Amino acid sequence: MIRNISGFATALVLGISGLASSAPAEEVKALGIRLEHYDYPFEVSMFKFKDQQQDLEMAYMDVKPEKPNGETVLLLHGKNFCGAYWETTAKRLAADGYRVVMPDQIGFGKSSKPAHYHFTFQSLATNTLALLDKIGVKKTHVLGHSMGGMLASRFALMFPERTQSLILENPIGLEDWKTKVPYPGVDQWYKGELGKTSEGIQKYQLESYYDGKWKPEYQPWVDILVGMVKSDGYAAVAWNQALTYDMIFTQPVVYEFPLIKVPTLLIIGQRDTTALGKNTVPEEVAKTMGNYPELGKKTASAIPDSKLVEINDIGHLPHIESFERFIEPLLTFIDKK
Repeated sequence: MIRNISGFATALVLGISGLASSAPAEEVKALGIRLEHYDYPFEVSMFKFKDQQQDLEMAYMDVKPEKPNGETVLLLHGKNFCGAYWETTAKRLAADGYRVVMPDQIGFGKSSKPAHYHFTFQSLATNTLALLDKIGVKKTHVLGHSMGGMLASRFALMFPERTQSLILENPIGLEDWKTKVPYPGVDQWYKGELGKTSEGIQKYQLESYYDGKWKPEYQPWVDILVGMVKSDGYAAVAWNQALTYDMIFTQPVVYEFPLIKVPTLLIIGQRDTTALGKNTVPEEVAKTMGNYPELGKKTASAIPDSKLVEINDIGHLPHIESFERFIEPLLTFIDKK
């Protein structure tokens, strides 16, 4: 039985959002709650719009190829990341003629951190569609990683006519965690976020994302979150993170996979064990959660027109941990769609 709900919420947060670093945490500087002091790899533009009775800004990068093939790829980031971690992917796609659009969702990266916002995957998908309308993209391949996979699935369900194909890279939400994990509530998510430390953030990613094997190219994705935690006004980021955790936990898309109508590619790193709240339940329950080899096959069988690519010995971030093994099946898939 879980008796300390505040500690439980912290464990839930660290169970999916911790990071790891080979550099001492004290060397990481504050980056600002909208990453004002962090340079993205491509020019950043702001899409200004009004939603839920407030003015918002969605940061995005729009990379146009020298020799366009007429197609676009929309890249949707995970919860612990921002659009910048798609740099290598975007460069390769652009070299092959694809236009590449990389937004930071509201509450993430360089985008607005609103004090009052009802986060739903439907809202984020609608915001993303509005961005595509603004920049003139009529149809796009949609690639989502981690939380971005849940959003990409929702986008494809809501807007199949605008979705050329769907690619899910180690998406979360392939199972409904709330059927196994007690619900802590938004206030407890928030307490868990406020309780994050550089050391706690550092430990998880090394062990859970990279199997204890560190490479220098992983460093930026550590520094960004540590830099946000160290920034003045971090409470606003923590609040947005709490609300998006609640969105992820309470809005599963798994039951709607059979309704997806577009060609779909699943790229699944087989070492991944990500599951929200897995470290807060009894061991016998935890063993049934986050089994990506099993979840990938189950999801592929649920989505009507889907293909599964399994990448052995790779964890939650194939496009960071093993880029060539990630990009080859991706290009093969979208080049035919």
